[in-house]
Formats: sequence, C-alpha cells, structure tokens
Amino acid sequence: MLRRIARNKRHNHKGMAGNLERVAAIFRKIDFGVQQGNRRRSYGRRWLAILVSCPVLMLSGCLKHTLILERPQAPRVVMSASAQQLIQALNARYDAIHSMNATVLFQASVGGAAKGKETDYTSVRGYILLRQPSMLRVLGLLPVVETRAFDMASDGENFTLLIPPKDEAVTGSGPVTTPSQNPLMNLRPAVFYDSLLVGKVGPNDLVYVTSDTGVARDPHSHRLMEEPDYDLGILRRQGNSQELLPERVIHISRTDLLPYQRDEYDAHGVLVTRTLYSKYETFDQIQYPTRIVINRPIDGYQIALTIVKLSFNHPLANDQFELKIPPGTKIKKLP
Repeated sequence: MLRRIARNKRHNHKGMAGNLERVAAIFRKIDFGVQQGNRRRSYGRRWLAILVSCPVLMLSGCLKHTLILERPQAPRVVMSASAQQLIQALNARYDAIHSMNATVLFQASVGGAAKGKETDYTSVRGYILLRQPSMLRVLGLLPVVETRAFDMASDGENFTLLIPPKDEAVTGSGPVTTPSQNPLMNLRPAVFYDSLLVGKVGPNDLVYVTSDTGVARDPHSHRLMEEPDYDLGILRRQGNSQELLPERVIHISRTDLLPYQRDEYDAHGVLVTRTLYSKYETFDQIQYPTRIVINRPIDGYQIALTIVKLSFNHPLANDQFELKIPPGTKIKKLP
C-alpha cells in the first residue's frame, strides 16, 4: 500500500509538489548535459531551463496572487437616452431660465499643483443676478462688515470689475489677453455666465455621444458605487480641414439625466474651464445645482458657489445691471 501511494505521488503532475519536482528534474538534466558537453553553452542551457519551467510554475499557481476586491454596487435606476433626446432636454432647461436671482457663498482659491502652492480665501456671501440673453451682475461682500469686496457687471459686450478695498477697477470687452499676477483679477463675466447656464446645442453643431461607467465611494453609505454617464461632445471643424477640435463636453449622469460636469476648450483644443454641478434641488419648478465649482486651470483659480437662496424668472430692471465707478478709482482699461 505504501509503495502504491508513493508511486501515485510521483506521477501526480497536477499538484504543486509534482510541478516543482518536474522543474527540478529539468534543471538536473541540463546541468548533467553541461558537465558532459561544452561548458560555454551553459548560460544558454540555463536560460532554456527557465523558459521551459515558467509555464509549469504559472500553471501550478506559484507566480500569481489573487486579491479579493470590493465589488461596486450598481445604482437602482439607470436611464437611457439618444443623442437627440439629450440635446432636447439640455436646450429645454436652458430656455426655461429667463432670469435668476441668487444669494450665494463664494469660496475662492488660487494656485494649485502646477504652481507648487495653493491659497484658500475666506468664504464670503454675495449675490448673482442674471438675465437672458447676456446680462450679469456678480457681487461679493466682505466678511463681518459686509461692504463690497468685488462687484462685476456685464451687458454681454462690455464689463466692469470693481474692487473697492483697493480702489481699483477693470473695464473691457474681451477675454484675458495679458494675465494678471493676481489670478482673481482675470475674472471675466463669460466664465460665470457660461458656468451658471449650460449652453444650448445648435442644429448645425457637430456632436457625439459616448457612454461610460465610473466608480466612486458614496460619502454617506461609504459603499463603492458605479456611476454610469453619457458624454455629450460638441466639436468644431478646424478651417476647411478634416481636423475636428472639442468645443465643449457635457457629462450627464444616467441616474437622472442631469449634467454634473462641463468642460470648455479654446480654439486649440486646450481645456480652459471645468465646471462641476452637484446637489440639485427644485426652485420655481426648475431643477438646479446648489453646488457649482468653476475651475480655471490656466488662469490658476477656482471658485466654488453654494446656492443659499434662488428664484427664477422674476423681473430684473436694467439699472440692477449698472455699475458706477466711484471718483478717484484707478481704472485699468483692457481691449
């Protein structure tokens, strides 16, 4: 009986011990050949032994390790929509807002990893007025005293940025051409306006839609959750060439078909603005995010908006968008 068991063990090549014994036998045969033959071939024979033995080791489990990972949980609801349905819903939400009056908290930070440091500013209370198609007023108040920290107004063509604590003002009509050393001086109305309202997709725009599923940990349940989404991209053609460059990419959650991120690119396809949207609530029968984070990676600043109070489509007079510069203020005129 003992002899039969020993014989079975010698011929059992499925177990790890049997596989290791086979590898050792290979090495013994090759070493014997080296001793009997030309020693200059010893290195080649040894490499041959390694190559022959690797599949045996892998099959036996010697070269692998299995790690049990947490499986992400799928959301209860995953909605589907075509490209045309996504565009129609996006345009309908834009057309539903004619004006907005918001009380907000501003939290600004400048710098970042590219600059090697980051500076966070104290959160301040403020107001935002918006009226279609292009009127905007953004006002921030200093803490405690609640006098104006900054005040910006635009009619879509010209803008004025007033900074009362420094007795400075900036006026102009276009984007930043010569960036200021103070990133917050590079604020422009279009950045706010385009981030507050996710723009429409025109009938002649070139678009594409992709679908993907990300994974993130839920801050409340601490469970790993799947986050399926659609990416709606709007492209521009580079002149008369075949080259297409991204203009905007709108990331839409498939749990509610609402935008949660908007990426904007310049004429060279470089990302200039990334806006994040979260914590949607309903105001005047319109779903709107109560948390908006505007990130300008090239300008080196980020502004987080927390909506405290919000109303839509109430009348806003023209004089609410007028900003007068006090006498004695230093005025910097931009193109």
